[in-house]
Amino acid sequence: MSSAHGSGGGTPSGFQLPFLDTVHHLMHSAEGIHYTPKQFSIAITIAIVVFFIFEPQQSIRNFELFFFSIPLWFPILMYKAVYERFGQLQKIKALRDKEYMLLEIRIPREVTKTPQAMETFFTNMHITSGETTAYKRYFQGGMRPVWSFEIVSLGGRVHFYMWIPVGYRRPVESFLYAQYPDVEIIEAEDYTRLVNPSEHGYGMFAAEHGLSADMSNAFPIKTYVDYKMEPGDKPEETVDPLAQVIEMLASIGPQEQFWIQFVARASRGEKFKGLVNADGKAYSWNDMVKEAVEQIRAATVKKTVRKDPVTGADIESETFPNPSRGQTEAIAAIERKASKQIFDVGIRSIYLAPEDSFQGIMIPAQLSMFKPFSNGGKLGNSIGTLGNRWTAMFTDVPWEDIGGHHKHHLNHMAVDMYRRRAYFNDPYISPWMILSTEELATLFHVPSSTVTTPSVERIQSSTSAAPSNLPS
Repeated sequence: MSSAHGSGGGTPSGFQLPFLDTVHHLMHSAEGIHYTPKQFSIAITIAIVVFFIFEPQQSIRNFELFFFSIPLWFPILMYKAVYERFGQLQKIKALRDKEYMLLEIRIPREVTKTPQAMETFFTNMHITSGETTAYKRYFQGGMRPVWSFEIVSLGGRVHFYMWIPVGYRRPVESFLYAQYPDVEIIEAEDYTRLVNPSEHGYGMFAAEHGLSADMSNAFPIKTYVDYKMEPGDKPEETVDPLAQVIEMLASIGPQEQFWIQFVARASRGEKFKGLVNADGKAYSWNDMVKEAVEQIRAATVKKTVRKDPVTGADIESETFPNPSRGQTEAIAAIERKASKQIFDVGIRSIYLAPEDSFQGIMIPAQLSMFKPFSNGGKLGNSIGTLGNRWTAMFTDVPWEDIGGHHKHHLNHMAVDMYRRRAYFNDPYISPWMILSTEELATLFHVPSSTVTTPSVERIQSSTSAAPSNLPS
């Protein structure tokens, strides 16, 4: 039995009973009917209550023995929980001491590269070092690098940023210059520290975005390949889905701001933590891809039932697979995604402005800004808003948050998480998705010259190093 439908590492961390993973594995590896640990716990609780009703005296003796023996079994039971909490504490300390910097990508007027160049950049950014051993992870707080790629509108002027660990500046710049030699990369002031929209006097709407088919991240969104933006295509005939997002950001007024961040790290399977596949082994990305492909293939086979002329019994048989064009293309897209490097990616956005400049019409635009990347239908995926996160959880009925204190608290937390670029580590963990380098490059790339939005900050001319043969 597969457990692919859990949320995995994408949910906020909390206390989990020790050895629960082991019990889960044993129950799924057993033959016959399978039960989840939750169902097992409910059954045990009911049994205890029923036993207490019929044998109260014996139940009291059992509880006395239970509490008397706590010093013997409790330390052993709590070992795993303490071990995990210690590792989380070490990571929090490491995050506190780690230095980050914000780099702005200044775009030249002439850019002819397609998002494939950005995909190559993200392939180089797939770095998993920093947590190769248990000692590094649990005793030194080691973790692989986390990046944030951001598209920001400050009063209608659109900027592109990268938030990176300080020690990675040299390789990151070399990766980007290799693909876009004419861009200019400069250190920038953190725009999130210049204003606090969670304070009174400001209006803000914060949201987090995720895949509509989160139960199977293997289904891809619509990428630049689907939009025919590959090298060799005519620039004047290409459609860049990112242009709509940029145009929306450029449309805001001088007092408004719009922040979008794509927080990413190389994926190593934390989203599937605690899940098992049909063989009772740890669930993995390959299992998810296999299930997605098999789901489509199963739909291409029709089952027919006929009666046996001798016995009269119903005989079920399957026809030869006959996939439609859409099913064939869906399988090809899934396999193309599986062939690339994958990232854990979290998307967060905040629209803010002083209360007298706040435009409520921007909220539906914010909620639907990723529709151009929708690969709709049952065989595709799209990026929507997680309705139970931040401001999106409120429906503005008068009794749900009298006085607005709860919304103010959540807005403050959303701004803090955005500033920290926090998504994957305690104390701030949010539901994330799995995207390939192709998908990530579609969502964030240096816009070509075909994107003519005048509010995109472009440098007047490209810069280059001085010739090496100049007289000294």
